Amino acid sequence: MVAGVALVPSWSAGAAVTDDPTVDAETKATFQKLADAVFTDRTQALVDAGTNGRHGTHDRLSARFHGKVRLSGAQSHAEDSALSELRGRKDRLAKLGERYSSGTTSVTLDATQVKGRHAKVAVTETTTLTYEKVHGNEPKTTGFQTHHELSFEADKDGNWQLTSIEDTDDGVAVNQPTPPAVTEPSTGDEDNPPEAPRASTASNAPADPKNLTGGAYDYQAMAAYAKKYWNDYNPEYPDFSGEGAGGDCTNFVSQALKAGGWKHEPGYTYDWHKWFGNAEIQSDSFVGVNEWSWFALSSKRVTSLPYVYQMDVGDVLQMDFNRDGAKDHTMIVTYRSPQGVPYVSYHSTNTYNRSVASLIASYPNAYYYAYRT
Repeated sequence: MVAGVALVPSWSAGAAVTDDPTVDAETKATFQKLADAVFTDRTQALVDAGTNGRHGTHDRLSARFHGKVRLSGAQSHAEDSALSELRGRKDRLAKLGERYSSGTTSVTLDATQVKGRHAKVAVTETTTLTYEKVHGNEPKTTGFQTHHELSFEADKDGNWQLTSIEDTDDGVAVNQPTPPAVTEPSTGDEDNPPEAPRASTASNAPADPKNLTGGAYDYQAMAAYAKKYWNDYNPEYPDFSGEGAGGDCTNFVSQALKAGGWKHEPGYTYDWHKWFGNAEIQSDSFVGVNEWSWFALSSKRVTSLPYVYQMDVGDVLQMDFNRDGAKDHTMIVTYRSPQGVPYVSYHSTNTYNRSVASLIASYPNAYYYAYRT
């Protein structure tokens, strides 16, 4: 039908949604409620008392959501697959000694754009999961905030279908069903930078406890900084979490290290032997995943740990999701349980106190790099 061609939006892939003030409040509320139901289902799939998976996505949504909108057939299948993957993740976590007793998810609608029978909606998801006290001394909760872009299409009667969900953060949310492609700027491998050895994910390695406050660095100050700014960015530094900005994970970790005593090594921004960052200028090693590793190892400010479970507060964990040799994500340890489980915090999917066990259960095929700071 030729008329239908005119309804196809001209938005480019990944383009930010521009809010359309002509969209009525009822339509916006309907989109938001469906999004809230979808992401709540994902969170509850990780909770011990969550859904047992005997019903399809459409049945679960219709039981607690009413409105002129639903999942398309393809998206319903995609959500069922996502929930199945997340229930498998929950089972793997239970074997590692971690469970969640409850979870809450809320969705805020940021922008709505409607063109003909097509709509795009930008939303912010805020989720908190409560750790079940398996050992009795886990952190109380873990939380994150992330952003999504939802696409809808309307039928001839004006009823909307959710046709796709795109995660617009370069991050790793605990209820995200598939590993994202996380990238940050890299200057390449010139001048033979040092290569970090991979760390094993085996959990039976002994770990020496760190002196958290009495040495050269104040590791508790690093953890306190991460707690303060994991979801409330420090205005004294630039924010690289926006679309096309490359990701803020290493920038955030560098700030925390600086708060704990790491000193600037001034020089050219592109020289990975240097490390510095403030509101006006940042070295590549301050904001780039691989450049940070090169600087940290070459300057002897870190040593590589052979096991991820040896990490303690203030240590740094990096991941290579697709095992292509380029590291993709940087996190800092903000808590270590007496049972030896490190918990990390990070930016770009803003996350606080996520266990290393959860990362391993979510991304079992990734490469991990652990650094003692």
